[in-house]
Amino acid sequence: MSQSEAISKKVLAMVAEVFDQHIPFHNLLGMRIQRYDLEGVEVTVEMKPELIGNIHQQILHGGVTATVLDVVGGLTAFAALVAGRDDWQEEELRARLQTLGTIDMRVDYLRPGRGQKFTGTGQVIRSGNKVSVCRMELHNESGQHIAFGTGTYLTG
Repeated sequence: MSQSEAISKKVLAMVAEVFDQHIPFHNLLGMRIQRYDLEGVEVTVEMKPELIGNIHQQILHGGVTATVLDVVGGLTAFAALVAGRDDWQEEELRARLQTLGTIDMRVDYLRPGRGQKFTGTGQVIRSGNKVSVCRMELHNESGQHIAFGTGTYLTG
């Protein structure tokens, strides 16, 4: 493993820990990062009564869906930034993380959020030095496509 790959792996592990354990809203939702590396991201949320948006149909709240997609998009954009160059210094990557933010995001709700476990994944559409565009998807444990989103993220 090269030094840049080692730095990338270390930085992504640090980012995953921050997003997974130190952001109170993520903890409130029960969001967990199952996978985060240069090849992809996988974020899960287990259904619980506090996440229900329609009490009659017992479905996931649309805001939870949007939040999972947004987190996936930000993580995906940051991983693409890290993978885009092999001469990053750890300090520069930490500074970039502090400026990571959502510029714009669109969510298309495809079907009601029925299920017990929801998984968000993402892919990069375009990765630039300052702005990245990602596509995110949310599926339930049966593989049903619940929603997808497109997000634009500030990465520097």
